[in-house]
Amino acid sequence: MKTVTTERLKTLKAEGKDFLLVNTLDANHFGQTQIPDSINIPLSQDNFTGKVLDAAGSKQKLVVVYCASADCDSSTKAAKELEEAGFNVADYEGGAAAWKASGEPLAV
Repeated sequence: MKTVTTERLKTLKAEGKDFLLVNTLDANHFGQTQIPDSINIPLSQDNFTGKVLDAAGSKQKLVVVYCASADCDSSTKAAKELEEAGFNVADYEGGAAAWKASGEPLAV
């Protein structure tokens, strides 16, 4: 499974790369962990992969999934599920906590 570091995610965003950033936590946690330009598709939601496909428009588009922190396994599970479904996916393992720790703001 591919992973993305904080620096790589910053580069993707700064270069305006065409990718989808997905927060996999439940909606009630999204507000506290929202990286700017991310959308919320909870892993626990029915038809998770179908919802991601609807949002991405194609399985070839890079989808970066993340959750709250390195201690959270929601994004890792989501990345595995998407990878098995044939998506171009990477897991941002540090999640919202690493993003904030790097000095970047969360969209609150």
